[in-house]
Amino acid sequence: MMRVLLDTHIMLWSMCGDPRLSSKARAIIEDESNELYFSSASLCEISLKRKIHPGQMPVGAREARTAFVANGYGELPFEASHAEAMDDLPMLHRDPFDRMILGQAKAEGMKVLSHDNRFPGYGDFVIAV
Repeated sequence: MMRVLLDTHIMLWSMCGDPRLSSKARAIIEDESNELYFSSASLCEISLKRKIHPGQMPVGAREARTAFVANGYGELPFEASHAEAMDDLPMLHRDPFDRMILGQAKAEGMKVLSHDNRFPGYGDFVIAV
């Protein structure tokens, strides 16, 4: 069993049946022994990106949260301890939402599931798919 925090695009691809979701990611998501979580930071990212690029984001934050909860994903609110964990992350890229998700996973002792090719450089708590 793993506690897995899903990166934003992984959750959206899973929700929309996107073919970019790899078989490895699908297997982790479908494994009922794993506990799956989404970050409140992902909802912020979805909301902002939908405002900036309306045609590229399939849902808003409210719809996404409803769908994630309906799929049985646990919600992980962003807390001060998560921000503190971000201090220990190398500066591999500047996306604040990614750094928030990585900080949450690190602080909570969780794995983070992502397709982002920069994530593996953050440590062994990343599952690259």
